[in-house]
Amino acid sequence: MKLYFSPGACSLSPHIVLCEAGLEHTIEKTNLASKVTASGTDFKIINPKGSVPALQLDDGSVLTEGPAIIQYLADLVPEKHLAAPAGTMARYRLMETLNFISTELHKTYSPLFNPASTDAAKAAAVNHLTPRIGVIAKQLGDADYLGGKQFTVADAYLFVVLSWSSHVNVSLAAWPNIEAFLARVAARPAVKAAMLAEGLIKA
Repeated sequence: MKLYFSPGACSLSPHIVLCEAGLEHTIEKTNLASKVTASGTDFKIINPKGSVPALQLDDGSVLTEGPAIIQYLADLVPEKHLAAPAGTMARYRLMETLNFISTELHKTYSPLFNPASTDAAKAAAVNHLTPRIGVIAKQLGDADYLGGKQFTVADAYLFVVLSWSSHVNVSLAAWPNIEAFLARVAARPAVKAAMLAEGLIKA
């Protein structure tokens, strides 16, 4: 498998899951502005949507959209318990959480990274984001991970999205359990391996 990524983008989530799962893979950096990969390939040929992540499978087919990719990867290694079994209520709860992270958290950060966004647009994004971080903080509670003691793909996705806060001046100080969660996930060997491979941290 090959993961097309951009350092620190949402593609870090499936990168983490690949490492957690212990699945053999390669990675290829993608310039999201030029839509050209590190090998000089037109990324739009690989993913017409032009966004990362994109996971090229061994049969040449390509799977896109982070929440779909990480569930696919989890299902390849059920013994790792990175996602509850398909068809169970626990799996639907996982999907519920992934959808919330995707639609209510992930997309709300977009205007904060956009240099064309006005101050008013950024303020509106933060106002929209703040109560939603509160919702996920309440869901986490005093547990280690969203699912309790077990790390799942939802934790990988949440970690990546909320880690963007430090880059766009969104304070998480109001949620010490979220700050503790981020530190806990960052310390996982697989997370360190993915971040090292993307050049986000140094060895």
